This record gives sequence, C-alpha cells and structure tokens, in this order.
Amino acid sequence: MASTLIQSDKSISGNLSKAKVVSRRKGHRDLDLTLAIHPIRKDLNVLKDDNAVKNAVKNLLITNANERPFQPFLGANLRGLLFEPADALTKIALRENISNVLNNHEPRIIVQDIDIKDLPDDNAYKILVKFKIKEYDSNDAVEIVLRRLR
Repeated sequence: MASTLIQSDKSISGNLSKAKVVSRRKGHRDLDLTLAIHPIRKDLNVLKDDNAVKNAVKNLLITNANERPFQPFLGANLRGLLFEPADALTKIALRENISNVLNNHEPRIIVQDIDIKDLPDDNAYKILVKFKIKEYDSNDAVEIVLRRLR
C-alpha cells in the first residue's frame, strides 16, 4: 500500500522567523483567603490566573518557617527579622529571604526587583516585589507592610 502524506508530516520551509507557536494557557486558580462569599452564587470567591499567582506570592512572603505542616522550610521567615536593628544588614537579609523563597517555591514567576523601605515611625517595613509572570508575559507587583506590634 502506498503511504500517503499526511498534513502533519510535511516539513516547514521558508522564513521561520514569522512562524508562531500557539498554545493553550494553563489557568491558575486559588481560593481567596478573605473567605468572602460571592453575592450571586453564595460560594467562596476564586482567584484566577494572574490574581492567583499574586496571591501565592503574597502567601509565601507572609509565611514563616515551620508554620506549615509537612513543609518546614516553606516561607520567607520575615517576621523573625522584624525585631533586628533597622539597618542595611537587615534589609539585605530581608531581600535574600524573599528572593530565595520565590526562586525555590514559585516557578511561575521571575523576580525583577525587590524594594524595601524602612518606616521607623511605624516600626514597619514596606516591601514591594516586582515580578514577571512567565506564562502570561506580564509584569506585576505585590506590596506588603510588615509591622512590629508592641
């Protein structure tokens, strides 16, 4: 029997720089931890796509080590550095903890910048993490304020 050439068996020729790769995006979903009820469905709100990734980044930043069962090394351990002197060494330690936890536990993003501002009057740090979501090719940011409660 003579083999017939199927469309997928043909090789691509010509200018390959104009070729596009089309793929389906993988949707990310996460629960909104405010546990707000949707007014119509009477169900919990669900965060989708980039909002789910932002929520995951925020959760990693506010989690301390040994806080989650069976995952003792998960978390940025930022609260442990709140009672250290507000100097350049503490900012370096904060930046290293943030970049380590995001590089090790959040493969969906590329960290672009970590901006840490000391707020001495409020006994707090304002942390802004700028990152790029790989799959959506979009830039985003998460801002948290770490406060000392005395």
